[in-house]
Amino acid sequence: MTVDSSAQPKVTVADAARAWQRLRAAVAEAVVGGDDALRLLAIALLAEGHALIEDVPGVGKTLLARAFARALDLEFGRVQGTPDLLPTDVTGTSILAPATSPGDGSLTLRFVPGPVFTNVLLVDEINRATPRTQSALLEAMQERQVSIEGATRPLPDPFVVLATQNPIEYEGTFSLPEAQLDRFLVRIRIGYPDRAAEARIAGRYLAEHDPLERVVPVLDRAALLGLREAARQVHVSAELTDHVVAIVAATRERPDIELGASPRASVALFRAAQANALLDGRDFVLPDDIRSIAPAVLVHRLRLSVDSALHGLSVEGAFAEMLAGIAVPLPAGPAARRGTDQAG
Repeated sequence: MTVDSSAQPKVTVADAARAWQRLRAAVAEAVVGGDDALRLLAIALLAEGHALIEDVPGVGKTLLARAFARALDLEFGRVQGTPDLLPTDVTGTSILAPATSPGDGSLTLRFVPGPVFTNVLLVDEINRATPRTQSALLEAMQERQVSIEGATRPLPDPFVVLATQNPIEYEGTFSLPEAQLDRFLVRIRIGYPDRAAEARIAGRYLAEHDPLERVVPVLDRAALLGLREAARQVHVSAELTDHVVAIVAATRERPDIELGASPRASVALFRAAQANALLDGRDFVLPDDIRSIAPAVLVHRLRLSVDSALHGLSVEGAFAEMLAGIAVPLPAGPAARRGTDQAG
């Protein structure tokens, strides 16, 4: 579905910063201590990407996804990953139904949309679904459409997949293939809350049945599409564009990384850096916008060599070491100087 950007309201960087603060406040009504994860969700949405939320059970993955959709006033759909889940359970199917003319007894095929026809699709425990069902999401995630029974059907705009998986449980699961992982713009890890935050979480559930009911919409679809267009307009200097490419290229050159990041990852890091800057109320990207978001954008796309894994090296550690060895570009040229002046 093509969106006419000229029809969207003009959004300034100040508007974007205020919208982000409203979103944080709204989601915080239900989710305690989820700012970092929420920021990555917002970046994925503004960069027209998807998010893989990978963490142990019980840390609030589903609650965060539902609160995020509710605060944005977006339609929400959910799929529970199970081994018996079929592709048509996700995309939809055609059924025989009575024709429009009553009483003639004739039947016709009527398409019943699946849960993928929504704005925010939560795929809970995606790695419990079979590879066949996982692959049904590939076209939806990349093309924003699904092909069913010879017909191509566009998905609503915006459309974002938030998939969760448990990284420590492997029985009855199917690892996501590299092609699927490459479609996720960011990987998010929430982590355990500290003791004070956990006490607040317990207190909320003692005081009320469902904290999600306290989340109210703070943005609408038109404002969200305006923010997305504003993210596309954030300036990235030539030096920082080269920096994005240098980081991605370095993942292919390390001997301890068997599979490096793809050109799709370069685009993802570029777009994520633009969204990152916009949330901070800037219309230009700084080096830290790229470097701070790079692990979330790139690490899940990499595969460590067998020898390195046997020696106890982690892909996170290899990436951190690699990133530390890449020089931060210095401002050069009028556009970069403008960004430096404004940042100061």
